[in-house]
Amino acid sequence: MKRRELLQVAIATPVLAGIPRFAIAQQLPFDPKPGAWRTFEVTTKVEILKPAGATKVWIPLPSIKSDYQDTLANDWTSNSSQAHVVTDGKYGAKMLLAEWGPGEKLPVVEVTTRVITKNRTDSLVAIKGVKLDADTRAFYTEATEFMPTDGLVKQTAQEIVKGKTTDMEKARAIYEWIVDNTFRDPKTIGCGRGDVKVMLETRNLSGKCADLNALYVALARSVGLPARDIYGVRVAKSAFGYRSLGAGTENITRAQHCRAEVFVNGAGWIAVDPADVRKVVLEEKPQPVTLADPVVPPVREKLFGAWEMNWMAYNDAHDVKLPGSTGEKLAFLMYPQAETGGVRVNPYAPDDFRYKITTKELG
Repeated sequence: MKRRELLQVAIATPVLAGIPRFAIAQQLPFDPKPGAWRTFEVTTKVEILKPAGATKVWIPLPSIKSDYQDTLANDWTSNSSQAHVVTDGKYGAKMLLAEWGPGEKLPVVEVTTRVITKNRTDSLVAIKGVKLDADTRAFYTEATEFMPTDGLVKQTAQEIVKGKTTDMEKARAIYEWIVDNTFRDPKTIGCGRGDVKVMLETRNLSGKCADLNALYVALARSVGLPARDIYGVRVAKSAFGYRSLGAGTENITRAQHCRAEVFVNGAGWIAVDPADVRKVVLEEKPQPVTLADPVVPPVREKLFGAWEMNWMAYNDAHDVKLPGSTGEKLAFLMYPQAETGGVRVNPYAPDDFRYKITTKELG
């Protein structure tokens, strides 16, 4: 079965002239700035190797439309009885849901997405004009199952922002605190769980992007700053030579990465990514370095207010209930998910659940 979903995007084919090639022997100053749009084609292929009855697969699709990303098309092929685009119902997180009857011995589905992205640099000067309506502000300051905004979370945030008078100062202070007080743990499975309460209660402020950036979001929300995680995947090498901040090959199966945003009145949504600062500390050189190492400060300075868009965003959803699933909610949707015989398949168990994600840039 082959289906095609074309989103109505009134954007011409991007011109790629001027995009720096990753053919450099050393790092360039890390300074993402808006430039030409780039077009990426991302293909996700999923196979269920040991089906145990009726089977369902959910593959995240990019749901973000902004001045730094838009979706051109989603195409898919599958031997499923039906496949269609669904959403989580709360955040608008899109996903392809494919379903097979109990007789299918090897369920297979492949999705190809084409997106355009552009580096972003946000204004850090809050002057006037840009505000959120009351409902949107309430939505992005509410607690979630894994990100409470009371108790120890709020107490910690209040200590961090003590003496700060503006929202911009508070947002920056929380960012700097995350960078100074957390660390990336290479043993963390996937991108982490994002369980902020456990992190603070145990004082084990370690993990990966879904942990460290979730901590930022929870702390920000607890002091009234609208904030959100945005879940996605790296799709290209860094144009600035940072190997830890890009996809090393066309195989991006393990290149998932989430980022965060915080809203400041007058400035709007601001890009933040303290987790990637800690990733540079751990992975940029053969041995871990300190925050004072020359490779770190340029990244630390820019990742409050800028993103290099060698990355494709999926959604900003939390506590995700998969449509048609009887299983538990997901803390977030960034990996393909599956159920067979009514049982959720571990996305990290290659003997049961095999998937591959590849990327290429279209010129």
